[in-house]
Amino acid sequence: MAVLLKRLLQSARHPAASGRPMGRRDASLGTDPGAVVRVRFAPSPTGFLHLGGLRTALYNYIFAKKHQGSFILRLEDTDQTRLVPGAAENIEDMLEWAGIPPDESPRQGGPAGPYQQSQRLELYAQATEALLESGAAYPCFCSPQRLELLKKEALRNHQTPRYDNRCRNLSQGQVAQKLAQGPRPAIRFRLEGEAPAFQDLVYGWNRHEVAHVEGDPVILKSDGFPTYHLACVVDDHHMGISHVLRGSEWLVSTSKHLLLYQALGWQPPRFAHLPLLLNRDGSKLSKRQGDIFLEHFAAADFLPDALLDIITSCGSGFPENQMGRTLPELITQFDLTRVTCHSALLDLEKLPEFNRLHLCRLVSSETQRHQLVGKLQALVEETFGNQIQDREVLAPAYVERIILLRQGHICRLQDLVSPAHSYLWTRPAVGRAQLGPLSEKVDVIAKRVLGLLEGPDTSFTQDTLNSKLKKVSEGLEGTKHSTVMRVLRVALSGQLQGPPVAEMMVSLGVREVRERIQKVLSS
Repeated sequence: MAVLLKRLLQSARHPAASGRPMGRRDASLGTDPGAVVRVRFAPSPTGFLHLGGLRTALYNYIFAKKHQGSFILRLEDTDQTRLVPGAAENIEDMLEWAGIPPDESPRQGGPAGPYQQSQRLELYAQATEALLESGAAYPCFCSPQRLELLKKEALRNHQTPRYDNRCRNLSQGQVAQKLAQGPRPAIRFRLEGEAPAFQDLVYGWNRHEVAHVEGDPVILKSDGFPTYHLACVVDDHHMGISHVLRGSEWLVSTSKHLLLYQALGWQPPRFAHLPLLLNRDGSKLSKRQGDIFLEHFAAADFLPDALLDIITSCGSGFPENQMGRTLPELITQFDLTRVTCHSALLDLEKLPEFNRLHLCRLVSSETQRHQLVGKLQALVEETFGNQIQDREVLAPAYVERIILLRQGHICRLQDLVSPAHSYLWTRPAVGRAQLGPLSEKVDVIAKRVLGLLEGPDTSFTQDTLNSKLKKVSEGLEGTKHSTVMRVLRVALSGQLQGPPVAEMMVSLGVREVRERIQKVLSS
């Protein structure tokens, strides 16, 4: 800051804000073949990654991959007072978990680093120096108390708070006097001239005459840290960003950013402002909603692909809304020109169904299914531990059989260790006393079913078992088939409800079914 102000006092103040060129990006701004596409996701680590941030990151990722470009993670951590411990690591962890890892990032490194703004202060100082030298910026000595009074006065008069540009026309002598007297000043950007019109790739042609409705904005705070407006312009330039895909809340600030590009003599990137992702009722997603953070979904055993699918299917940018798209399909089908201005309404009640579809897809792949077997083994061990009487339930073949039989009926792998499925892993404590109220013919039913399980051919399918069980019921005069099924279900699982009895028997296997029925008879 001292160097900047020394330069300020040594140079004459120019009224124009045209600036001097500091270099231009060589990459084409379009997406024609051969163009260099570089996009960035630039969250602030003031909180953990949530669904709104994931959607912005995803659109940047799939746009980059569709055009063989680079996806960059940049952490905008200049507001040091609001940083949340662990948030920076969480953001990158969750991008990796979601399957959209950055090509360049604080963790990965890269040619345009460092990728944390707090480590790029020299670049912001250089840009501010250029703006001061050209007269496009000036020091502001207004105290926080004065600025707060301006804000309160405006609100009292039902006006939009704005800085009154009091320090804009201070003479060099006045600046020198104030520098000698007290605290270091902030640096403000001089909003002068007509804001350039720009064509947003989503919202079309835009122009916001910021000079008419806003005071000159602070671009460098008195502590030497930049504000968002300066930092994003400087970083996007030096990182060679070709397209800025960000939330629509930044649309009105773009004219201000373009004036900064103009003053610095830099070529701006193309802009595409994405409509907001809202709750189903139209309210904004809020970090105070504990269930919108990616950590919540990961801990609840939801698949990353299901999250990517639901946050894109509720919006635009694709030929049609459909469920079940994978990340490669999202990349292939994405078309930025199809993104509309309408906000996307997210219905998280549909997430279990999205997850069911993607879980079925994993089960259908032998390689992925083997990974699911390993995960389910760990879940069973973790959930039931020493309650497991027969360690054979952890055998890969048994676990895989359960997954294959239950696919399409469960939404998450974790569902298979819920109380409703505990019978698959532990033997229920069922006695004759529990079965007596269901039927007077418990012994007859049990013995006849045991008879089915004897003989050389005991490799039953669900269809053959259903057929044989119906014959058992038909041979029991005065006993309904539903009663026979209820007796068997309780004998095998200890529960009155659950999967079809034939599926339960195929799941458990002949030996285990026989042992459970014999245990009931001997109790």
